[in-house]
Amino acid sequence: MPQPQPSDRQPVDGRAIAIMIVLCLIWGTQQSVVKAAAPLMSPTLQLGLRSAIAALGTLAVAAWRGETTWLSRATLGPGLLIGALFGLEFVFAGEALRLTSASHVTVYLYSAPVLIAVVLGITHRDERLRPDQWLGVLIAFAGVAVTFLGRGDPGHYPAMQLGDLLALAAAVAWAMTAVVLRGSRLADAPASITLFYQLVGAGIEATAMAAVLGETTIHPAARLFVALGWLILVVAFGSYLTWFALLRRYSAARLGVLSFMTPVFGVAAGIVVMGDRIDAGFALGATMILGGIVIATTGLSRRGRNSSAG
Repeated sequence: MPQPQPSDRQPVDGRAIAIMIVLCLIWGTQQSVVKAAAPLMSPTLQLGLRSAIAALGTLAVAAWRGETTWLSRATLGPGLLIGALFGLEFVFAGEALRLTSASHVTVYLYSAPVLIAVVLGITHRDERLRPDQWLGVLIAFAGVAVTFLGRGDPGHYPAMQLGDLLALAAAVAWAMTAVVLRGSRLADAPASITLFYQLVGAGIEATAMAAVLGETTIHPAARLFVALGWLILVVAFGSYLTWFALLRRYSAARLGVLSFMTPVFGVAAGIVVMGDRIDAGFALGATMILGGIVIATTGLSRRGRNSSAG
């Protein structure tokens, strides 16, 4: 997911909640959509092409809004860096989808928020974590360890643990993208510019990696075109711009909490669409990861709730 920019807006209302449910459903199902189309086009190539095409649409939106003046030397350096990191995220995620289940990729990928909270908590005084939030960090990391204790589904995915590690690497790349963005000139740039740099990086790196790995075979079919249309128009273009539009109006922290519905939808989609099998170890670990993320990023203790009010 593209990184949100700092925002201090109004609390979420029923309209925002409804939109966030739709967005989380879209984000949660995208791994299964990519996985379902994998026999027709490699996941890495899918993610590369969808990002490159969506970047053109995002540039058109920026031009229409008169925001392209932000494409300057001041933002080029950090833009290239977050583009490279965002591209790494999609390379790792694409290869992970070849080796492990869509459910696993979704859960591991969405461990990124706790990594972001840890790094920003150490490097920025205004982002320091409270003791209850550090507890959430420990719970989330323990959950990652627990998920690796499960047997997984070696019958379908012999290299499942390697795929899981690649999904975690994608989460690290996502977290690094957020940290770089937080301290760069792009923190003040329009969302369309940040998204453009990210999509360009992902488009170039993922497509190039697919070529290097020899994953360029395409089997044209209606299912593939539907999947690509969904990934380009709905996910990479429509949902991301909608997300940034929400951030302009509503509290970023509260929207962030709602976004944790995404891995829940992702696991459900993996089970329903791809027939993923979830063992007890992974289910327990995933629950710990999600619970830890919520605690680490929002602070669910009574003291945390009181201090954040007003």
